Amino acid sequence: FAVHYRALIFPLLIREGKPTPFFTFVLALLFCIYNGYLQGRSLSNYTKYPSGWLKGPCFITGFIGWLTGMAINIHSDHILRNLRKPGETGYKIPRGGMFEYVSGANFFGEILEWFGFALACCTIESLAFALCTLFILGSRAKQHHQ
Repeated sequence: FAVHYRALIFPLLIREGKPTPFFTFVLALLFCIYNGYLQGRSLSNYTKYPSGWLKGPCFITGFIGWLTGMAINIHSDHILRNLRKPGETGYKIPRGGMFEYVSGANFFGEILEWFGFALACCTIESLAFALCTLFILGSRAKQHHQ
């Protein structure tokens, strides 16, 4: 959570675009702070795992899902950032990677990422975050598709 790609790295890679409203920024910041606290507190203080948890099927499958989702997310964002040449405007349909299968590949990658995290952790808090991600990004993906 300390080096979340979407919150810290992605904004530094964007060349230009629409400005983000300050209120939206503050809400996103508060959500990330609260969610990071909730996930960290849950995993460090309340969750007890058996000694072989890191070798078990839930953790391994979840970790692979998280890693795959993150790779899809980063690659899809790379495609989106490079759709237009500097100074160019207008809508362009992204091609390549997971965009060949889903119109919101970046959203799909992030949803997969956090469901993988939820499976790896097997906590109610991580599942709640994955479901929030699904509902929020799923609705954004639907809007983008239309």
